[in-house]
Amino acid sequence: MSARRDLLRLLAAMPFLDRLEMVALSGWSRGAVYGAAAALERAGLVDAVSHASELTPATRRYCLTAGGLRRLAAEDGSSVETLLRRRPVSEQWRRILLQRLDAVATVYRLASTLSDAAYPIRLRLYRAMPMDAALALPDGRTLAVVRLGPTADRTAFAKRLWRLRGGPRPAAYLLLVPDEVRLRHTGRLMAGAPAITFLARERDVAASGPDARLWRTPSGPPSLSLREVLAHAGSGRGWPRERPLRRLSLPRPLPAIESPTAPDWLLPSSLEPAGKRVLDLVADWPWIARPHLAALLDVSARRLGQALRPLEEAGLVARAPARRLVLTDRGLAVLARRDRASVGLARKRWSAAPVDPALPLSWRNVSGRRNRQLLRNLEHTAAVHGFVSTLAADAREGGDELVQLDPPHRASRFFRHGGRVHSVHPDAFGVMRFGDRDWPFFLEWERRAVRPVTMAARLAPYLRYYASHRPTDDHGVRPAVLVAFEDDIAASHFRGVARREIARAAIELPLQVLDRRSLDAARTPGGGWPGRGTRPGGLLSRGAVLQAHDLVGNTEVPGDLP
Repeated sequence: MSARRDLLRLLAAMPFLDRLEMVALSGWSRGAVYGAAAALERAGLVDAVSHASELTPATRRYCLTAGGLRRLAAEDGSSVETLLRRRPVSEQWRRILLQRLDAVATVYRLASTLSDAAYPIRLRLYRAMPMDAALALPDGRTLAVVRLGPTADRTAFAKRLWRLRGGPRPAAYLLLVPDEVRLRHTGRLMAGAPAITFLARERDVAASGPDARLWRTPSGPPSLSLREVLAHAGSGRGWPRERPLRRLSLPRPLPAIESPTAPDWLLPSSLEPAGKRVLDLVADWPWIARPHLAALLDVSARRLGQALRPLEEAGLVARAPARRLVLTDRGLAVLARRDRASVGLARKRWSAAPVDPALPLSWRNVSGRRNRQLLRNLEHTAAVHGFVSTLAADAREGGDELVQLDPPHRASRFFRHGGRVHSVHPDAFGVMRFGDRDWPFFLEWERRAVRPVTMAARLAPYLRYYASHRPTDDHGVRPAVLVAFEDDIAASHFRGVARREIARAAIELPLQVLDRRSLDAARTPGGGWPGRGTRPGGLLSRGAVLQAHDLVGNTEVPGDLP
């Protein structure tokens, strides 16, 4: 047995492993793996790229070169053509994996953790199958791994999950999701799946070991560790194969270039985590001003400029008038390919490219239909950006935490009521953490709902939503509905309309109305939590919540912290 030969075989099955992952998956010691990797790199049999993401630390990831493929084929008595057909080692496969490198890194972290509970394991990556990867356990059972990316379209991902049911049945499905809300939604979609389903937040999976209790079934608690997941998994041995790509060529040497001039498929490895975080936030909040973005990131204007510079030089982020930021078509494509989303659909919805380049930028000249609407209502869009950025900054200053903040397109909720599908479309959804307690809320920033009929129409979707069981199903608790007004008179009128509509519907709606007086009072000394001194109150500190006009007496407000 040779560590070098084993690493060649391992990298043929799992390109872009780092050395610690090779240690976990190969069974060799750290010293043997590090020495073998260095020797293979000196011999030109493997190449390496640097990589870091928000979830995985900086590391070097290795892949086979054309020379490494020839050496492996010779040692195994095979041919290079056979390796290209059966393994993800061709130039085409390499580019696909580099485009998805952030997601692939999380899958490899999961595989490495799993190897502590069951060794040895095998892994098969997929290009277009509904699952992202399959893991084979020593006893022959298999686990299908499916990742929901932050920018993935809700409908397209639901179709992927539906396609899972038509394939070979594994022992269990392991689903990685970005946040708690989408974990609950995905769990409902997997109800009745042919194999047991376990769900966990991707962030937790990347950072935890095999004994961490972070996996849940669609039915909810209790949380299980990976070892317990294996004990509860079924007996399925589905190990699907994919048809090989039509074009298969030997991998070329990786170019040694920096992010501004890197090709699209190399950007995920050349961008720093700070740049990727900026890219995600600008995707969430198009047309955001730099001060608002800096507040969401909790960085200075200078540090934001340093993070933005390579993104602008690479053509991923563009500056709009009034120093606002928006993703370019290239930036949209990078995120869509990372999350296995449709590039065409992303551009159709979110492209900021002008319809007619000869004309100045205006909302009529923006090609993406959702971006066009946001720019058309830029005053409202900017007001929401200002509110959520102030909210994030105030939470940090007050010792609280804004643990989740979803933009309008992810804050929407769809539900059935009266035999029909309805929806609510807030301006944002967030989760504040007060000590050890989470407090979810919807945000509606109102500037136009000044007529009683308009105000009643704005309330109607929420009355239908809270008449169902879906608020609790979606969030575990019933979120508050915060309606913020800049105008005190409009807020007063809205309270009167809300009282009448809530009484007429006989529905418990946890509605709170914030007016200018409430917002200003929340920032004064003493506006914070009772019993916590005289620190300045945050925008959603308990002081602000208590000073807001709570229209329903049973609304839960987080209690005092010890």
